[in-house]
Amino acid sequence: MPTGKPSLHAEGCRLCGRMRIKGVKYFMMLPQNKAEREAEMAGPHPKTIVVMPAYNAAKTLAKTYYTIPPNSYDQIILVDDASSDGTWAVANSLPIHAIRHRKNRGYGGNQKTCYTRALEQGAEIVVMLHPDYQYDPTIVGDLVQPLRSGEADAVLASRLLGDPLRGGMPPWKYVVNRILTRIENLALGTNFSEFHTGYRAYTRKALESVNFEANSENFLFDNEIIVQLVLKKFRFKEIPVTTRYSFDCSSVGFGQGCVYGLGILKTIAKYFVHRTGIYRFKQFL
Repeated sequence: MPTGKPSLHAEGCRLCGRMRIKGVKYFMMLPQNKAEREAEMAGPHPKTIVVMPAYNAAKTLAKTYYTIPPNSYDQIILVDDASSDGTWAVANSLPIHAIRHRKNRGYGGNQKTCYTRALEQGAEIVVMLHPDYQYDPTIVGDLVQPLRSGEADAVLASRLLGDPLRGGMPPWKYVVNRILTRIENLALGTNFSEFHTGYRAYTRKALESVNFEANSENFLFDNEIIVQLVLKKFRFKEIPVTTRYSFDCSSVGFGQGCVYGLGILKTIAKYFVHRTGIYRFKQFL
């Protein structure tokens, strides 16, 4: 487990006892005064579980864990998708519930295990956070708040509400993200700033109302579950998120991106066929 002196970048880290890892550039955690902390912790709240779909995240897992505000969740579940590095060892050194796939199932298959286990553990709110430290872990509480207040059923942390290029997003990925999001908004009658974020939160009711087990085992899963929730008329909210792209962050390459884009167009086609009643897909029932 990483050790070191308490972080000096924010009072919140010293107050919660989290430890800064030497040489790591941390996302900023804003300080809280005593009244704010007590108000946030006071009273009952829905059980909140953070799930982490992990694959070869040994270098970033601990950094991600130690940056999540401890008063923003009740439990963390990590699913290691048969990583070939030390992800499993790092996961077992942390106070989290870790599960390991014997064979690699892919990103979507990993999420299926994450959500199934979180629901089995009694989660009322499930937050998905990648353990690659690309998305800002300090805003878990911001994702959860609209769900706790009943304002939304799903919350998406949108990179495009911020400045993803400044955070290192490749320009080609930014352009393609914009184009695909525009196409999907036109097709689904929605107004999202981004469909493709991997940082999101759902209520238990939302997850139990869709057949996520019928979704793809790969990156298309993220897109398909949004389409499922739109069909079910669940309420969404978006919040901005800052990101960092570096060599130790997982990312879809150009080739994979092309396959992903074609998969999205196929999903849209299936959506239209389903809506018209020509054929009813089990995935969307």
